[in-house]
Amino acid sequence: MPDRDAEFGEYLDSRAVVMRRTAFLLSGGDWHRAEDLVQTTLAKIYVAWPRLHRDGAIDAYSRRVMVRAAIDDSRRAFRRRENVVERLPEVGVPPPRVDDAVDVRRALARLPAGQRAVVVLRYWEDLSVAETAQALGKSEGTIKSQASKGLAALRELLASGRVLVEGQR
Repeated sequence: MPDRDAEFGEYLDSRAVVMRRTAFLLSGGDWHRAEDLVQTTLAKIYVAWPRLHRDGAIDAYSRRVMVRAAIDDSRRAFRRRENVVERLPEVGVPPPRVDDAVDVRRALARLPAGQRAVVVLRYWEDLSVAETAQALGKSEGTIKSQASKGLAALRELLASGRVLVEGQR
């Protein structure tokens, strides 16, 4: 039986440059993220190596893993919050007021339970549509619809100032 580590090392030597270039493009030109993508991909390939080597689908599997890892990475909340700019703004943005957070919680409490659950899981817990659907035992279409309706209701409540004092309905 051939040595797994030796075979994996040979594959890595032959594909490392191609994987790095692909990862660089998938990461939007960020070499640091590209290196992370390659490491994630290699770890998953190594785990599945016996099956992949037997089936001969190593390149297809590695591309699929890398693309999925890039998409998952781009969806993470810390990636969306970070904005690189040439110059810092002259005036900082004031921190959110406590009253605003209280109003949002009160408005959220006024949503129907189903919409509230979807909004909380999708936007507070940062779950995907599929993960939210699985957690709630609903279809993805229902999750999308409930999220849309819930956000519209929150916007309306907050814009109109109809957020009631806690305990009132």
